[in-house]
Amino acid sequence: MTDAPRAPRRLILLRHGQTEYNADNRMQGQLDTELSELGRSQARAAATALVGRRPISIVSSDLRRAYDTAVEVGDNAGLPVQIDERLRETHLGDWQGLTHLDVDARAPGARAAWRGDATWAPPGGESRIDVARRSKPVVAELVEKHEDWAEKPVVLVAHGGLIAALTAALLDLPVDRWPVLGGLGNTSWVQLSAYGNPDSLSWRLDVWNASASVASDVL
Repeated sequence: MTDAPRAPRRLILLRHGQTEYNADNRMQGQLDTELSELGRSQARAAATALVGRRPISIVSSDLRRAYDTAVEVGDNAGLPVQIDERLRETHLGDWQGLTHLDVDARAPGARAAWRGDATWAPPGGESRIDVARRSKPVVAELVEKHEDWAEKPVVLVAHGGLIAALTAALLDLPVDRWPVLGGLGNTSWVQLSAYGNPDSLSWRLDVWNASASVASDVL
């Protein structure tokens, strides 16, 4: 007699609320910006939506815009927020602090090349491959830590670029297809489900960009 299959593990990846940099189409990267008033309102709305999912754990990037969003979710769910700096946004190198127009003026075509190639990095920055390499172990460690993890989700609160890179890596997409995952709006989320044993998980994409419109600063 074989064991009954276990319920899939649900993983929710939530992007932070709006910042003034988002509103101004300015490249943030790992600059430690704060939520705008709209961003705080968005975080409260996301928390209200997600608390009904009864998360078992919340882990956040250490950057304030993500952490403050995570705290809204944690306060509503009655859970502490764990911090992991491996969930930081892509380091954008020389582009950090510049507007989209600034980058386009300095390096015409560079942003398009960056969006279309997961191996391409801004000068002095990281590629999406680099970001996935540092963030994917966070999920593996959570699988090992939470033996009872099933349909009640683990929530990671992070950034658009990281979420896209981590999702592509978990789904084991060919690197040249990573750009098919489009942008995320502020406080929109991704849901993935993992099937199988911890040492041979197969991840599937359930939801992309849920409950928000795409922002203009998506990574």
